[in-house]
Amino acid sequence: MDALYAGGVVTILICLFLGLGVWIFAGLFLVAAASLVVVLGMDVDRVGTIAASISYRYAASWELAAVPMFIWMGEIIFRTNLSDRLFLGLVPFVDKIPGRLLHTNVLGCTLFASVSGSSAATTATVGKITMTELMRRGYDRRLAIGSLAGAGSFGLLIPPSIVMIVYGILAEVSVSRLFAAGVFPGLLMAALFSGWIIVRGLFDPGIAPRGEQHFGPRDYLLAIGNLSPVFILMAMVLGSIYTGIATPSEAAAVGVLGAVILALTTGQVGLTFFQETLLATIRTSCMVCIILVSAAFLSTAMGYLHLPQQIGNAIAALDLGPYTMILLLSVAYLILGIFLDGVAIIVMSLPVTLPLAVGAGFDPVWFGVFLVLMVEIGLLTPPIGINLFVLQGLTSQSLMEVSRSALPFFFLMCLGTLLLVLFPDIALWLPRFLYG
Repeated sequence: MDALYAGGVVTILICLFLGLGVWIFAGLFLVAAASLVVVLGMDVDRVGTIAASISYRYAASWELAAVPMFIWMGEIIFRTNLSDRLFLGLVPFVDKIPGRLLHTNVLGCTLFASVSGSSAATTATVGKITMTELMRRGYDRRLAIGSLAGAGSFGLLIPPSIVMIVYGILAEVSVSRLFAAGVFPGLLMAALFSGWIIVRGLFDPGIAPRGEQHFGPRDYLLAIGNLSPVFILMAMVLGSIYTGIATPSEAAAVGVLGAVILALTTGQVGLTFFQETLLATIRTSCMVCIILVSAAFLSTAMGYLHLPQQIGNAIAALDLGPYTMILLLSVAYLILGIFLDGVAIIVMSLPVTLPLAVGAGFDPVWFGVFLVLMVEIGLLTPPIGINLFVLQGLTSQSLMEVSRSALPFFFLMCLGTLLLVLFPDIALWLPRFLYG
């Protein structure tokens, strides 16, 4: 079969269906089915049988059970006063650092990401309290918006991450290893962001007004008490995974239990509360799971067409070095990030890019972290950057103004990705230490 012909048909079908505004899951299903019929002349009944088999296999996946549970945990936390407590808990510890309360965006997102798994939820939850306070106290608007836009993306990288679960299922890679691999890259990004705020604060103290409040030992104890719910949830979820007590799916259930207990302590639990969290969880979970199933069908169709192998052979014939390969993939993902959301990028590209990366000598766990970082960068690129839209709603600024504010953090994320490429043990050391 002519790879150029098959690839052209698939590309045209993708542009046609997604360009017409068809829902992503439906578009992927239609592209897969039409490709098998048009290119291979496959019987429609056989295409239906393949689709049904793939749908059942992935819908019944035990690993996929973690998705709705982690989403539910995030929805419960989103409706509590956790963001208020995070802000109050962080204030005493960052007050003496150059940039002062601007660090609450970075540290707040880092901590909340460890119990959320969603970028949009992290940005919205942390931003709804920090942006109000930072603007009221006279902090630099652009730096406040930009730091939140960048740090909000940590919800995809710092475990538990819904996107990492999706990657793990599609790539058949251990989700526990992926979670462990995301820890140090997430901390590296947080350090880069806070480092930039410190540098800005040293050269331009006006970005952060001088504080008038003085904190004593009692204030620090109260701050630790405000931060303790997040640390307890982190210990319950991640501790149970890394110690081997629970699988990611079981740990997700533990996380839901912890989130419910946290909500009970705030007195916010009621029938309406549970209805809202369950309905939101069902909507988001159905979206993620059905896209995952349709992507698996598309991946299977591409396997029948032998496209990944033929594209891989064609690129291998160019005899590119591993760093040139990863540079080309980075450029391709940056372009995709302008037009598509993170889950769509992963499910559509993985059948082609994963074999190329593995063939170039990159570890599939490392590539998962690299891919998540590229998706995070896409969150800061208009016109589809989800974090930009969230911040536009929070701040009432134009999309262009929000994009300009996020630009320094876009470059910092590119720098962090470069460091990950040059020093892969940033991602691989912890999973190797924990699991051998």
